[in-house]
Amino acid sequence: MPAARHVCALTCLLLIAVSTTELHAGSTAEDPLQSFVWHEMHARLLDNAPVTFDERVKVLLPDEAEDSMNVPVLVDASQLDDVVRIVVFAELNPIPKVLEFEPLQALARIGFRLKVQQTTPVRAAVLTGDGVWHLGGRIVGAAGGGCTAPSLGSANPDWSSRLGEVSARLWQKPQATRLRLRVMHPMDTGLVDGIPAFYLERLALRDAQGDVLSRLKLFEPVAENPMLTFDLPKLDRVTIEARDNNGNPVSARISTGQGGR
Repeated sequence: MPAARHVCALTCLLLIAVSTTELHAGSTAEDPLQSFVWHEMHARLLDNAPVTFDERVKVLLPDEAEDSMNVPVLVDASQLDDVVRIVVFAELNPIPKVLEFEPLQALARIGFRLKVQQTTPVRAAVLTGDGVWHLGGRIVGAAGGGCTAPSLGSANPDWSSRLGEVSARLWQKPQATRLRLRVMHPMDTGLVDGIPAFYLERLALRDAQGDVLSRLKLFEPVAENPMLTFDLPKLDRVTIEARDNNGNPVSARISTGQGGR
């Protein structure tokens, strides 16, 4: 009997190990969104690193996109500790990756708008210091075409005069300073005939001493004239520095309670 119990215990431990391995491998059976391309995204964007589907990673967006070129999204991973990076992707977009966010001194929360080509899972993968990706996501319904339609800015003959113009507001919240900003940029995907890819690709926020508060990489699916929301530590001034994929610089300074350009 003792030997039998030993074999049973060993079998249970093996089953637990297999179950854990399947979870970390991103098994479709474990995927709450039941996506048929999840395995591809796991390999392509996360290098098949350990993952866990985690309800603490919130992805808030409408059930149906009223405008496929301008879908509002809020990603909130502030319940997790030691967040290193957040990667957001829309699985069925022709260009899946939307952005990469390093919170650094900011809260692990970001608001933005994206383009979707069709109904798709939108995921946030949150890397913590232990090397595990924590995933949250939702499916957004869409009529389609958000990534292959020309931007409104590309049709405006005066768009170049406002390229890189920044509008921003900084105000105090109970536990943070909120920054909301918009950068005028067409964010062309390169998927429209005759219009090359032209998009804002890097953005950094700095405090009054020049220290980096957070970093952001943007990709083609971010909506035209990117509108971004950050929750920063308590401060009264922020410097915004950015550039697009053609090397055009963007910069602005904003103080608490004041709009800025």
